[in-house]
Amino acid sequence: MSFSVGIVGLPNVGKSTLFKALTKKNVEIAPYPFTTINPNIGKVFVPDERLEEITKVIKPEKITPTTIEFVDIAGLVRGAHKGEGLGNQFLAQIRNCDAIVEVIRVFENEKVEHLEKGVNPKRDLEIVEIELLMKDLETVEKALVKLEKEKNLRDKEKIRKLDLLKEIKENLARGKGISDFPLSETEGLLIKEFQFLSQKPIIYLFNINKPQELEIDEELKSKVDSRYLMLNLKLEEEISELSISETKELNLESSLDQLILACYNILDLITFFTITGRETRAWTIVRGASAPESGGKVHSDFEEKFIRAEVINWQELIKAGSLKRSKELGLVKTVGRDYLVQNGDVIEFKI
Repeated sequence: MSFSVGIVGLPNVGKSTLFKALTKKNVEIAPYPFTTINPNIGKVFVPDERLEEITKVIKPEKITPTTIEFVDIAGLVRGAHKGEGLGNQFLAQIRNCDAIVEVIRVFENEKVEHLEKGVNPKRDLEIVEIELLMKDLETVEKALVKLEKEKNLRDKEKIRKLDLLKEIKENLARGKGISDFPLSETEGLLIKEFQFLSQKPIIYLFNINKPQELEIDEELKSKVDSRYLMLNLKLEEEISELSISETKELNLESSLDQLILACYNILDLITFFTITGRETRAWTIVRGASAPESGGKVHSDFEEKFIRAEVINWQELIKAGSLKRSKELGLVKTVGRDYLVQNGDVIEFKI
């Protein structure tokens, strides 16, 4: 299963342009709202210099990078949580994503309609924020009604869940998202089933024409913190259509790798590598995953029938010059079920 990132924002801010640039898929892009109705979905390779270095040593016939999935979701509008602009459908699509990239329009272009009649990044950011909060509030209220009916004073877990949802409701009503609400690991598990929108990690992407186009004032800075990027998405789309030789000739370089890695990091993901047969491959897991859980990403048998794993850090493998030499030098360690896989591990699973 891939980790997915939903691309959201108001209509005509550059969401589909970003999706096209990332995935190199042809999608309809038009200067009017709601060109995208059904979500576009595409997988993107995660750039990783470590994989390139490993392949120089191993020299496999096949190299497979790990991927992350991007979902181009139709534009949200004011009142989306009430169904405006098919908003409930689009908000449900966000619910299925692990993280959000919110595209915010900064560029001026009279030919591209702005639904709110004028470019205002702060206002647009707040519209999306409010819609996510209001949808979560609706979800909490429905859950509370159901839990009150099922309430049994002997069921301590349901009582804890009921109390927690009441606290969350109060915070949402004050305009505070669930990501701002300190949750313990146990509390996080209690509400996991609801897939709250304001709990999802967000990266803010300001779509600009020129680097100096946007000044981050204190109020806006407090909202986006350090989780923002400024990209010219029209330029990124044009670069994505060029060959490698053309980009070198024109001295152009894409900045999309920054966004891909930012999404990877905000989800607290790490990469491990396998060398099997003629293939060297990268795999994505959540930080803190055990060896059997990580093996399950490769094949279900590696989790169900796990006995042990042989592990070496990628840098030690590079220094040794080969997997065989690494074993001769005693650099490969044998680990059991309780081993937590580290970023950059090269692993061989034993069943």
